[in-house]
Amino acid sequence: MREVRVGLVGWGTVGTGVVRLLRKHAADIRRRLGVPLRLAAIADLDLERDRGVRVDRRILTRDARAVVRDPSIDVVVELIGGYEPAKTLVLEAIRAGKAVVTANKALLAVHGNEIFRAAERARVHLGFEASVGGGIPILRALRESLVGDRNRAVYGIVNGTCNYLLTTMTREGAEFPEVLRRAQAEGLAEADPSFDVDGIDSAHKLTLLVQLAFGRRIRFEDIPTEGIRSLTALDIAFATELGYVIKLLAIAKTEDGKTVEARVHPTMIPEGHPLADVSGAFNAIVVAGDALGPSMYIGQGAGMMPTATAVVADLVDAARNRILGVPLRWPPLGLPFAEIPEARVRPLDDLVCRYYLRVQAVDRPGVLAKISAILGREGISIASVLQKARRSGSSVPVVLLTHEAREKHLRRALGRIARLPVVRGRPQVVRIEERLGT
Repeated sequence: MREVRVGLVGWGTVGTGVVRLLRKHAADIRRRLGVPLRLAAIADLDLERDRGVRVDRRILTRDARAVVRDPSIDVVVELIGGYEPAKTLVLEAIRAGKAVVTANKALLAVHGNEIFRAAERARVHLGFEASVGGGIPILRALRESLVGDRNRAVYGIVNGTCNYLLTTMTREGAEFPEVLRRAQAEGLAEADPSFDVDGIDSAHKLTLLVQLAFGRRIRFEDIPTEGIRSLTALDIAFATELGYVIKLLAIAKTEDGKTVEARVHPTMIPEGHPLADVSGAFNAIVVAGDALGPSMYIGQGAGMMPTATAVVADLVDAARNRILGVPLRWPPLGLPFAEIPEARVRPLDDLVCRYYLRVQAVDRPGVLAKISAILGREGISIASVLQKARRSGSSVPVVLLTHEAREKHLRRALGRIARLPVVRGRPQVVRIEERLGT
């Protein structure tokens, strides 16, 4: 081949980073491949916005399908996001025998089965490293470096926006709405932050991590998911006083591979845990294997240039395959799709862990006894109690840490506690993880 021709569909933030890297590192990439990696077409609805990088206007088009159908294009990079038209374009590129690179975790989490099967049948490269962890090469590590081990757990911080918000709340003692507004004003959070702050983005990524770490398929919609909107500065302050840090974690564990414990929610972890020190927009993912034990992968989990580095790495990988005449060296998930059985996701009701509870209650004698009695009837024992700011007759926070308990028992108890006449508002619950395999 004289060159490998790339068609970019979606010239947004990450797409701009890809264009910059392909221009800046063109000579280095050519040395590695032996031929140029040529950006031959860019499709986007907005071709007038100044992106701070100059390109030949002759390669610009608003017609994404024209790029996908162009027989001279060897690799299609999909960076438009969402489900449609991304799904249609990716499948059409695959059917045309083109390699595909994407950062679209939502698409792969929801429609991945169809796309992975299509790429395998067509025997074309499908690169999606940038879909999880930005520039962190976690998917490549799972697919290649860790295949000699049996992984029992994969967990971590996979959403940089939430980690930034929680880090700021912890450092400044600020409330969530205020910190979110500031992050949006600074461009660090989306105008509609729902996918991030409600945990959906993390669940998308966990779906892919489970498939690569355990060799088992799970459905995104089966993952219990909670976000960080309900967390207050008071909860974070209590966590700090008790020796914990609150992080939004994506957690997956398995013993037999047939059943997977997969969940996304705010989690209290001990201050000494390696994840506790991961701050700002950084991501960190831990993989725990039988032979290797835990290994942690940390770096910039989002943003223009970190994500673009993962996209370009996949581009170089796809180009190497094309040059060697081997369009597909291995299936997208590392093993044939037919060899990946579907696992059952354990219901959240069956989870056993410790809990942080904050109950806003009228400060009267006997209130703690009533709460304790309800917990006791569900077999939940209290490890410690923290109560401050006593003002007779007023509402005060009562904080309890439980010993290990089953989720469904806790939920039943909380329903009864919330109905006590002396309780104000909904009790706050944060799960505690102290045995994450490190």
